[in-house]
Amino acid sequence: MADQRRSPQGLDRRRFLGYVLAAPTLVAAAQLGGPAPEASAAIPTLPQPADLFDLNDLLTTAALPSSGLVAVQVHTDGTASFALPRAEVGQGVTTSTAMLIAEELDLPVDRIKVTLADSRPELLFNQLTAASNTTISTYTPIRVAAAVARGRLLAAAAIVLGDTVTNLTSRLGVITGLGGKSVTYGELATRAASTRVEQVSVTLKPRSEFTVIGTSHNRVDALAAVTGRKVFAMDLKIPDALPTMVCRPPTINGTVRSVLNAETVRRMPGITDVITISTGVAVRGRTFGQCVDAVRALRVDWGKGTVEGASDASVLRELKAAQLPLVVPPLPLLAKTLDAEFTFAFRSNSALETNCAIADVRRDRAEIWGSLKSPIVAQQAIAAKIGLPQSAVRVHVTEGGGSFGRKLFFDAALEAAEISRKLGKPVKLMWHRTDDFRQGRTHPMCTSRIRATYAAGNVLTFEQRHTSVSTDFGHGLGEIITGLAAKLPVGDLTFSETVFTLTQTMPYNFGVTTQLLNEVERGFNTGSMRNIYSPDVCCARELFVDQLAKNMGKDPYRFRQEFLRDHRARAVLVKVAKVGNWGRAMPAGTAQGIAIHTEYKGFAAALVEIDCRPATVNRRIPSARTGPRVTKVVFAVDAGLAVNPRGLQAQMMGGISDGIALALTSSLHLKDGYFLEGSWDNYFYTRQWNVPKDLEIIVMPPTTGQPGGAGEFGVAASYAAVACAYTRATGSLPTTFPVNHDDPLGFDPLPTVPPIPQSPTNGLGNAF
Repeated sequence: MADQRRSPQGLDRRRFLGYVLAAPTLVAAAQLGGPAPEASAAIPTLPQPADLFDLNDLLTTAALPSSGLVAVQVHTDGTASFALPRAEVGQGVTTSTAMLIAEELDLPVDRIKVTLADSRPELLFNQLTAASNTTISTYTPIRVAAAVARGRLLAAAAIVLGDTVTNLTSRLGVITGLGGKSVTYGELATRAASTRVEQVSVTLKPRSEFTVIGTSHNRVDALAAVTGRKVFAMDLKIPDALPTMVCRPPTINGTVRSVLNAETVRRMPGITDVITISTGVAVRGRTFGQCVDAVRALRVDWGKGTVEGASDASVLRELKAAQLPLVVPPLPLLAKTLDAEFTFAFRSNSALETNCAIADVRRDRAEIWGSLKSPIVAQQAIAAKIGLPQSAVRVHVTEGGGSFGRKLFFDAALEAAEISRKLGKPVKLMWHRTDDFRQGRTHPMCTSRIRATYAAGNVLTFEQRHTSVSTDFGHGLGEIITGLAAKLPVGDLTFSETVFTLTQTMPYNFGVTTQLLNEVERGFNTGSMRNIYSPDVCCARELFVDQLAKNMGKDPYRFRQEFLRDHRARAVLVKVAKVGNWGRAMPAGTAQGIAIHTEYKGFAAALVEIDCRPATVNRRIPSARTGPRVTKVVFAVDAGLAVNPRGLQAQMMGGISDGIALALTSSLHLKDGYFLEGSWDNYFYTRQWNVPKDLEIIVMPPTTGQPGGAGEFGVAASYAAVACAYTRATGSLPTTFPVNHDDPLGFDPLPTVPPIPQSPTNGLGNAF
């Protein structure tokens, strides 16, 4: 950074260094590198680590050294392009990235093509899509690169138009001089290019001049998505890459002892290959339907899995035994004490796009295609698996149909590479839905135990002990060294503790506060499901806050308002309470709930109304799980500077659906070493008949000059608010989530052998 002087606009007025790279057409790259208000509570809570330096800060700092390795390119047709080193999985980052470039380059958003970069190991920590970090970490580098390109175009235009740069104006890809003469970016793209790398300095636009950033914009890929033209991994036409599926064991991580009828299956119509791999038995055929038939026909002698015989009850016993002790004892003579404990069941980390990848492995090279949020470590792990140097493995990142953390793991790509190497043929591998529910990634079962002491209208101490089945962070920070460290016997807990510490904050002044994590290794396939620890920690905390308010004789909303530490948190809370008409009279069996969540420099609040009356709970819908219904949600989010408020609203809408599901309906049931759920039919994510009829999402006016985290923000506050509303409507505090987890199953479990069900033939009969 050439100039550290600041203006009221903050970062926007700083001068930055960038580069013009040697290329036939213009290519430009970057070179990079408020006090909380007083609350009314008498005993403040000291800042926690995540208040000072959170996980997003860690990822942003790690990405800085290689930020200059991504560049904006201007083409002779007047368009610009950018290869984004992050994954687009439906969260809209290609749209927000195009908006950043459009702002600084003065080019229409629809003239900017954002693609996804192949794996680039030189980017190191700068190609990991996680922790709502994409926009935060790329906001300034992308703008700097675009500003460098615009400056170069203006310099070239001054020569062409015979004018000075200060007299020129640029708008929508056209540069005009004082005399009215103009020239397009396309006409300047070659002239503005450089034959050598040159260092230049630029000043970014101040916020007062923004015309794109901060305005609502439709998704650049919306039309392709709704018309079916968007290209995902399974849509790619790779020569000779035939459909491939895997017959998987009946229990989690079981092993193959022997295949009893491989030759018979190999002779089935369309089947080209049957081969044993590390995770099961792979079949390759002309169609996926033929692969399904082959998987169902296989007879395999299976070895035991890693959690053989385990059940919800056995895992819960182990978690309770591993809970860290509470330090503050009950103080009956000096203060009152409140205790609570909550249990959160396993939940599926499946995305709507089933797990899939394409691999073409040859003797001396390999090529992989898939939706990957950690492509560098995927490339490195695949190279090690198939015995090739990393430079011989090329990994292409495709757009993905959802992720929620699932695509941080590259197990489909690794598996496809193993199959292709053994067969010497390209494969198009697709997991069945049942594969992902029973052998895929899950959000681990956990407990949260809380104790608080209070006296004289103040909370003196607050302790939260979160105990979880271990969370797999084997993707590390996006490359293999931290990935391997996270898998070491001690490293796994150390990595988890670091993530927990850098993500969990306490929004309230509750005196001496401690939030600690302990994890137990159980051999499950877990993952960094959307929001990682925050939804469960927040839900337990906010339910507990409601109980504290009740015991201290205060309204839940007023109690929060009194104890919140930050004015931005108070602002979103006040907003939802006002818009949602907190405290209004409601019929018996219905109620409001309110909750707050802070993360990644942002703040969110949710007000929820729920209907738990028998007529609603006992609704009958064919093949559906009904139960209580959330009828209204008012959600306010302060994410600092929202690049695309419409995209932020869409993100919050998805997070609200997640929160409703986590609170009320969606979980996995573990029995005899496997999960009973085997499809979306069995797994009761929020359906149309359970979504709120009244939904309002409020994006607060910009409170900072920088974007805050947003991708995961909608889950925790809505989850907690639903739980609080349920408690007030029923008069009973739930201690297990989702609240229906211990109810009788709402489905007949699919068999484990064969591992996937017969393809349906009665789809029209189940249509509404």
